[in-house]
Amino acid sequence: MSKNSLTDTSQFLVTGKNKFKIGKYPTKIKDLYEDKSDYKDQLGDLKDEINDLQRMMYAHGRYSMLLIFQAMDAAGKDGTIRAVMSGVNPHGVTVHAFIKPSRNELGHDFLWRTTLKLPDRGHIGIFNRSYYEEVLVARVHPAILENQNLPKELVEDKDALWKGRFESISDFEKHMERNGTRVVKFFLHLGYDEQRERFLQRIDKPHKNWKFEDGDIRERRHWDEFQEAYEETINSTATPEAPWYVVPADDKKNMRLIVAQIILEQLKSLDMQYPEVTEERRAELKNDRKLLEND
Repeated sequence: MSKNSLTDTSQFLVTGKNKFKIGKYPTKIKDLYEDKSDYKDQLGDLKDEINDLQRMMYAHGRYSMLLIFQAMDAAGKDGTIRAVMSGVNPHGVTVHAFIKPSRNELGHDFLWRTTLKLPDRGHIGIFNRSYYEEVLVARVHPAILENQNLPKELVEDKDALWKGRFESISDFEKHMERNGTRVVKFFLHLGYDEQRERFLQRIDKPHKNWKFEDGDIRERRHWDEFQEAYEETINSTATPEAPWYVVPADDKKNMRLIVAQIILEQLKSLDMQYPEVTEERRAELKNDRKLLEND
């Protein structure tokens, strides 16, 4: 790896200890790679280590990990998930993208549909958007609440509603941690001007046209509201057990290296090992080997 391959990820960490101000966190930092080749080498090495540890996690069978990705449109969630996790054994990784809730999902509480998709022990689960949409998009577009079949008194007292949802999320994440699921949350922090450039690319490049919708412009007009919603959400749900990582997203290569490094660090922090083989089992394996050799 390059000498510049590792960075201090604590600079992106929000644990709730100090007040988070979204405007004080950069959307771009100095390059962590020397050139494209160096970037590929670094990312490849990180992915190899992630893959090795995920295999150990699968064999160990006692921990799971939930990676949550939240961001403004065009921040690069899909590309980051694909770039960082593409080298990991697919049997041990599941990815779920949460779009508009179905009628059945609206018949339950806002955490229900994501709870059904939590990773099994030994697996890494990835949420591309998550239950956090219910305190972000629903916050900026409160009309969404009208379709959620909530009791009238809950919808009328919005402050109590958001406060209650933040508490439910924090309790839920603490519950996951207490039961062996490590929760790692990423906010891919994209700049306003960079989003405009990426939208223009989606319009100008035919192979990217499918990524752009007219609604993207309408949502962009709510930029400040979304920034306020993210700031309050992160402040209300960042805990030492389930912290947020606010990752600069203006440079996709930097962003992917940072995300990969954080995932690797989190995997290394788990007390995992391959199952030990007893002397009795070793004797059985030795006998099995003889049978195969004489087959």
